Amino acid sequence: MAGKKKTPEAPPADGETEKKGGGGLIGMVMLSVAAIAASFGASYMLTPAAAAPSEASAECSPQDLAKVHAPVRKDHTFVPLEEILITIGSAPATRFLKMEVSIVTDDEHAYLVEQDAPILIDAFINYLRSVELEDFEDPAYYGKMREQLSRRSELVLGTSATDGILVTSFLLR
Repeated sequence: MAGKKKTPEAPPADGETEKKGGGGLIGMVMLSVAAIAASFGASYMLTPAAAAPSEASAECSPQDLAKVHAPVRKDHTFVPLEEILITIGSAPATRFLKMEVSIVTDDEHAYLVEQDAPILIDAFINYLRSVELEDFEDPAYYGKMREQLSRRSELVLGTSATDGILVTSFLLR
């Protein structure tokens, strides 16, 4: 095969164009149109249908509204903890975090939360002191922070005693 010489092809005649694979501009336009149609179709098919307004909803009594907006669990108790005030970062005390948290529990375990409040606050402070200032400046971080604080409340109180936390006040200065 090394001894064979490649013969040059003749140039295309006048009026003939050389065909290349790949589709060119028309192929790209068709691909774009297909992608747009597929994304529209997927979003149209996956979005829930809007509920038609009913005449009954316009004439709701306060008792009916109370039934609709009733909490899922009626035995929730919110036990507020003391205010947490810490400095943020390792630089001189220039930034502060002031936060108030309530523990969500039931009536049976409310006494346990009040009894273990100093341990909970200590666990929360230890976590919050490890957080960098850049994390607090990211809006997506707050959900992660709530998960971490809730996890620490479960570690201290047990999973049956807590249903999570509520951040009732948050000030970063």
